[in-house]
Formats: sequence, C-alpha cells, structure tokens
Amino acid sequence: MDEIVFKRSEVCRVNIILWFHAMVKLKNENELLKKALQVGAVYAEKRGYGEIEDHDSAKLKVQFLYRVLVEDKLIQPLAKNKISDPNMRHKLALWVLKQLPEGHVLKS
Repeated sequence: MDEIVFKRSEVCRVNIILWFHAMVKLKNENELLKKALQVGAVYAEKRGYGEIEDHDSAKLKVQFLYRVLVEDKLIQPLAKNKISDPNMRHKLALWVLKQLPEGHVLKS
C-alpha cells in the first residue's frame, strides 16, 4: 500500500479550508437560531432539564440549549478553545437545519 506524505504547508492549507467551510455563515442563520431555541426549549423541558424563561438572556438560552444537546449527544461538542457564543449559535443553527423536513422555508 502506498504511503501518502504531505508537506507541512499542504496540511495547514487543508486545515484552513476545512475550518472555513465549517464556519461559513448559513443562509437564514438568525432565523434558524430562533427556530432552534423554540424546538430546543420544548425538547429540554420534555427531557426534564427545565424550561427556558422569557426573561433569560439570549446568551444564556444558547448556552443552556448547547449544553443540553451535547449532554444528550445530539451534537458534537466544540473544542475547548473554540467554545464561544457565535460558535454555539452556529452549532445550534446547524442542528435545527438537519431536523427540518425537506421543503421547509428555512432549508432553502
């Protein structure tokens, strides 16, 4: 079997491309996040994690739902050095995008 050898610069270039594709802002990302918070709030309450209150800040809601989904292994956790509000929001938007049925308005 042939062994593939990469130069350091090629590996760096590939990593940068992969990172860029993972973090490209989704079309309708803000609307997807709102939908994720709605769906996630129902999910968390049914699982017994508690409920999201209307007066909770958006940041708190995002952190809560992110941790619930990671705990239940529905999303892969971010690396410790990548945990931030924008990254958690992106993860939640991706999660709900995968849950939506084909033809949904937010999926286009």
